[in-house]
Amino acid sequence: MRLGVPKEIKNHEYRVGLTPDSVREVVSHGHSVVVETGAGLGIGASDADYQAAGATILATAAEVFEMAEMIVKVKEPQAVERKMLRPDHLLFTYLHLAPDPEQTKDLVESGAVCIAYETVRDAKGRLPLLAPMSQVAGRLSIQAGATALQKANGGCGVLLGGVPGVAPAKVVVIGGGVVGSHAIAMALGLGADVTVLDRNVDVLAALSEQFGAALKTVYSTNASLEEHVTSADLVIGAVLVAGAAAPKLVTAEHIKAMKPGSVVVDVAIDQGGCFETAHATTHQEPTYIVDEVVHYCVANMPGAVPRTSTYALNNATLPYVLALADKGYKQALSDIPGFLPGLNVYKGKVTVKEVADNLGYEYLSPEDALASE
Repeated sequence: MRLGVPKEIKNHEYRVGLTPDSVREVVSHGHSVVVETGAGLGIGASDADYQAAGATILATAAEVFEMAEMIVKVKEPQAVERKMLRPDHLLFTYLHLAPDPEQTKDLVESGAVCIAYETVRDAKGRLPLLAPMSQVAGRLSIQAGATALQKANGGCGVLLGGVPGVAPAKVVVIGGGVVGSHAIAMALGLGADVTVLDRNVDVLAALSEQFGAALKTVYSTNASLEEHVTSADLVIGAVLVAGAAAPKLVTAEHIKAMKPGSVVVDVAIDQGGCFETAHATTHQEPTYIVDEVVHYCVANMPGAVPRTSTYALNNATLPYVLALADKGYKQALSDIPGFLPGLNVYKGKVTVKEVADNLGYEYLSPEDALASE
């Protein structure tokens, strides 16, 4: 199979679909790889590095899309890229379709087979291709929040860990999954006063055992959410409903009741965000202010640390890339436990129920999609 790796073009996105090491693995399996020139510069990988790994360098994304059978990316294809998709293309990347009707429409109309990293599950039901970026985003959320708290950036001027004799910042994490646990680890490491809210008592118990008495665990109700959010200096939105739009847990009224100069970081913004006042921002202009509360809502947070993010992502995605290339998508999706839910769009049909329901498409199950030919 011929794999294509275009350069990412989303605002300040420096990650790349395949590293040179991954390319070498793909080539060793008897496949070929075409890479757009400069695609790896954001992670410190030159065209020469890719050529040494066995890739062919092409001058434009259009040439990559023209030659490739499978497109391997990081972020969802932008409008100009979606126009280059064909019915014979296999697309493997993050998609986050539920809050993105334009992308969904274009992918449906392309006729391509589109598999999304974020809805692939493993044998235990976990999200193995989302987890590495959730780890990065969780850790970054604290760095971003701490920076936004600085007075020059619109914050209230509180140091996250405080100093002897001065109380630390109060950090509230909504959601105790992968993002939340990594945000907690970073915040506690910096000396913050950290509280996590979740509706799963088993998750709270596990976090309590992991972090000990330093972490306050609270069962999330409307009342407890309001109490802790409105008294926080920094709130991390770490809520995930796989494949679906994120629930708006923090309302505009909650934001209005927060302290002036407090900060919210919406890690769920890829799925529409869990703050009612949230809208996607970019690394170029990462924050905005609503009711004197600083909002950080960058939709590709891990792109800020592309070397770490790309290598972590490739560690997880490479076995799936190889399976798709070696076996073809039908066999690979059937053989690997949990891979089939990754199928989001199949030859003009939406194969994720949450996306179909949210955006008004007829739903075709992935099982029926693969059996349709």
